[in-house]
Amino acid sequence: MYLNTVIFDMDGLLLDSEPLWFEAAVKVMAGYGVALNEEEYATTIGLRTREFLDFWFTRHSISYDELPAAELAITGLVVDHIRNQGKLMPGAIDKILFFSDKDFKIGLATSSPIVIVDAMFARTGLKEYFQAICSAEALPYGKPHPQVYLNCVEALGSHHSSVLCFEDSYNGMIAAKAAKLKCVVVPDPARRHEWRWLAADYVLDSLTNFDDEILRRLNV
Repeated sequence: MYLNTVIFDMDGLLLDSEPLWFEAAVKVMAGYGVALNEEEYATTIGLRTREFLDFWFTRHSISYDELPAAELAITGLVVDHIRNQGKLMPGAIDKILFFSDKDFKIGLATSSPIVIVDAMFARTGLKEYFQAICSAEALPYGKPHPQVYLNCVEALGSHHSSVLCFEDSYNGMIAAKAAKLKCVVVPDPARRHEWRWLAADYVLDSLTNFDDEILRRLNV
């Protein structure tokens, strides 16, 4: 079956929001006496905010009673950042139009809460191109669990063998592959060399590099 459906991740793939999440996380965690550096933060990219906090609260013996307030604080900061200074990743608009022009069904599968998705669409005006928008916010498990991808495939009315996903994180890639979907990854340049990306169907330096030839190879 030929590919006729594409599902995009959002944070770090379409939206240049990972620096915004990092800034918000550093600020909130500092309030609990935790100095979070970039390398530490990178180990939890792709997790939902509550899972991110669960990990770091456990590691630093912070009371779980504080977790809901910390989650709201981080999310609120990121929403404000996106509304005021959010920008798309290189190639994001071009690739959405690339698949739209080919009459692909287009979906979004993200670990972020819907309020973040809404802020992104309000900032970019891209909502009209998406036939399905799925968040793992209320699911029992987020990425690397495949449920958010399975939900998106079902919402689009597609067969798993006809779906191509784009991800930037390891957790997202594992979720897509666990859902039996083809996956192109666009890792952070500093981690592009890591062997773990070999699990993907294709690895790119940038979304701008995806073209008809790569699509043809993925269809073989």
